[in-house]
Amino acid sequence: MKRIIIFTIICCAIGNLQAQQHYTLKSCLETGLEQNYSIRIVQNEKQISKNNATLANAGYLPTLDLSAKYSGTIDNTESLNRETGEKTKTNDVFDQTLNAGLNFNWTLFDGFKIQASYARLKELEQQGETLARIAIEDFIAELTAEYYNYIQQQIRLKNFRYAMSLSKERLRIVEERYIVGNFSRLDLQQARVDYNADRTQHMKQQEAVQASLIRLNELMANADMTQPIMLNDSIIDLNAIFSFEELWQSTLKNNANLLKSEQNKELASLEMKTVKARNFPYLKVNAGYGYTRNKYEISNTRFRDNLGFNFGVTMGINLFDGNRRREIKNARIAINNAQLRQNELKQTLRADLSNLWQAYQNNMQMLKLERENLTTAIENHVIASERYMLGNLSGIEMREAQKSLLDAEERLLTVQYDTKMCEISLLQLSGNITRYLE
Repeated sequence: MKRIIIFTIICCAIGNLQAQQHYTLKSCLETGLEQNYSIRIVQNEKQISKNNATLANAGYLPTLDLSAKYSGTIDNTESLNRETGEKTKTNDVFDQTLNAGLNFNWTLFDGFKIQASYARLKELEQQGETLARIAIEDFIAELTAEYYNYIQQQIRLKNFRYAMSLSKERLRIVEERYIVGNFSRLDLQQARVDYNADRTQHMKQQEAVQASLIRLNELMANADMTQPIMLNDSIIDLNAIFSFEELWQSTLKNNANLLKSEQNKELASLEMKTVKARNFPYLKVNAGYGYTRNKYEISNTRFRDNLGFNFGVTMGINLFDGNRRREIKNARIAINNAQLRQNELKQTLRADLSNLWQAYQNNMQMLKLERENLTTAIENHVIASERYMLGNLSGIEMREAQKSLLDAEERLLTVQYDTKMCEISLLQLSGNITRYLE
């Protein structure tokens, strides 16, 4: 019976492990890009801008309408014969009219306004793709940062768990020596306080890990916000090698916000063309084929049917509308502002890149120092533990050695995470954030 129970427990444990999917950064990003609601909304908006970029929406194509109309009148009429002077009155005269036909309208030339409208729609289509790209790149950066934050919080939890185990062992030693009279009650109380403090830190860190897990599930749009996520990575890897000049050239070439500013400048130029189109004449044609029946109640003609074709050509030019000069001036200002915004954006990007590069360089140097400090702190803790076991080190001094080790681990972890955040920001700024999908 015991064997059956043990076998069942093992099978359940294996089933739980298999149910927990292991994620890499790439698989997290792919899941998020497929399921995240914000990304799906942006993709739909991109499709709308694509659907709008058609010849018909720009006005290139003619229109064809099928219409029918029925109308009637009920009148009281009075007529006077000029020759005889006889008056004739008729009440409730009911006349009817029925119209049905096809109507064709086509603007052949509109001062290049149609061409400008179509070019504007195509530019808006490209901008829709750019806006989607910006949203996707922001999402990749956010999810990547949270991915490594989850790793950071798990490493920190592991460090606090180790610190708690050290405090627990110290408390055990003090309790045994207190019983035999080697340690005072003060030593015992201090060891218990330190152990409880480490337990509190460990419990608070568990909360931080859970908060990061929930955020990761939210970004990936998982139905269960507390679904366990097993990551293949257990450390914060820092393998990127950067060159400032290469990053800047890549920013000028690939940065999505800079591309959007160029598109805004082109849209402003197309708006100028739309306004200037009113300086040219326009040419329109129309045609129709229809049927009309007029029914008369008191006329000599009882009804009249018309069936036939009609057509026409309209040509004209807008000589004055009172707003054209103002709109042209404003369009020129809009073009100038678009150029100024692009120049300002380049300046901002250069400043952001410089700040990030400086922070990245400093973090890389700090990383070397903190690794050396951690090695030293580990050695000091080993020596302190040996002296403490021999009774040559007080509990307070042992606690200081333990705290120094924990602080060294925390500083190294913080620098690693900060360096990774700089790496993510540099890749996003230079338009290379999709590298994490490779």
